[in-house]
Amino acid sequence: MTSEKPETLLRRLFAAAVAAADPAKCVPKHLPRPPNGRTVVVGAGKASAAMAKAVEDHWPGDLSGLVITRYGCAAPCRRIEIVEAAHPVPDAAGLDAARRILGIARGLGPDDLMLAVISGGGSALMALPAAGLTLADKQAVNQALLRCGAAIGDINTVRKHLSAIKGGRLAAAAGRARVATLLISDVPGDDPAVIASGPTVPDRSTLKDARAVIERFKISVPPAVERCLADPANETPKPGDAVFGNSETVIVARPRESLEAAAREAEKAGFKTVILGDAIEGEAREVAKQQARLAADVITNKKPIAAQVVLLSGGETTVTVRGRGKGGRNSEFLLALAIALDGAPGVFAIACDTDGIDGSEDNAGAVVGPDTLARAAKAGLDARAYLDANDAYSFFAALGDLVVTGPTLTNVNDFRAIIVVP
Repeated sequence: MTSEKPETLLRRLFAAAVAAADPAKCVPKHLPRPPNGRTVVVGAGKASAAMAKAVEDHWPGDLSGLVITRYGCAAPCRRIEIVEAAHPVPDAAGLDAARRILGIARGLGPDDLMLAVISGGGSALMALPAAGLTLADKQAVNQALLRCGAAIGDINTVRKHLSAIKGGRLAAAAGRARVATLLISDVPGDDPAVIASGPTVPDRSTLKDARAVIERFKISVPPAVERCLADPANETPKPGDAVFGNSETVIVARPRESLEAAAREAEKAGFKTVILGDAIEGEAREVAKQQARLAADVITNKKPIAAQVVLLSGGETTVTVRGRGKGGRNSEFLLALAIALDGAPGVFAIACDTDGIDGSEDNAGAVVGPDTLARAAKAGLDARAYLDANDAYSFFAALGDLVVTGPTLTNVNDFRAIIVVP
């Protein structure tokens, strides 16, 4: 059995999960055959610049292109232009670059290849409003969706129907050109139509579905958005549409593979591992309560296994924002987990976003241990008050327990690991 400190092992497991989704490793083996004509690389997402670099480093012929990534997530490319833009709320830089990408697609011919490199975050980064909408309209709806607790599938259903480029429209713009899409999945279920709102794949969701999301979460939208969601002309291309007749799509990295990589590391250290799932959704604090009960069951009843164990999980939880604090869904999960565990001995946990940014702050996530609440109390920190304020970032910053990696240049969603030593 390893003598490694639990906190050190947790950070190593996270690093293994991120490394498994490194574009330099997972992109090259999935590159399509070169075309007779031009090769143009386009795309968007937090991993898209690193994906573009992997294409450049292994492509046998000429290529050009334009890819949009988040500020701070650029990679050094020589032939593919990298534009940085805002996430999670879009900005003018993303709008301008998206307009240029659509123009590039429209200029392709039947002998050309459009190679799309797409990853999580692309939906906000490649923001091109549908006719009749402004960037301000999209920003307002986006902010409301992010604060209401909606799952990513619901959020992207709305985004697709307010866009001139997402929901398969980028593929449609490429006309008769061949379209090859390489995806790094950051969504529960790995649905290509949800990843970055599926700019190059068919969309099964409808305008009616988008209106239902707005109604269910009681979101107030600008009048122009109401008109857009009521206009049949804004429906997205569906499965079977001829515009996808010359398209191929490959997922090159998935959350499950990153969890499996972390499991192998934990087993090398002498731990049994249980992967609870790679598609867990729900309110972060409710998921935390569920996983705290599982950890307690290991301690009390030796279930699911009577050994030192690591519980691994992924997916994308949500946060319904009611307070004025700082912090993303992983930090909120951990604060709620610490409260639910109430100092239970032998339980340590990490929760991080694999892109290196939890929400809008500078941390990937944080770590907790049996002494978290005791140290907080000694420092005069009321854990429940911080949770009520949605201020997990400030709580863990005060304790020195944030995990700060900087942008990782990949994105396979949330990573959670709980070490239980009965």
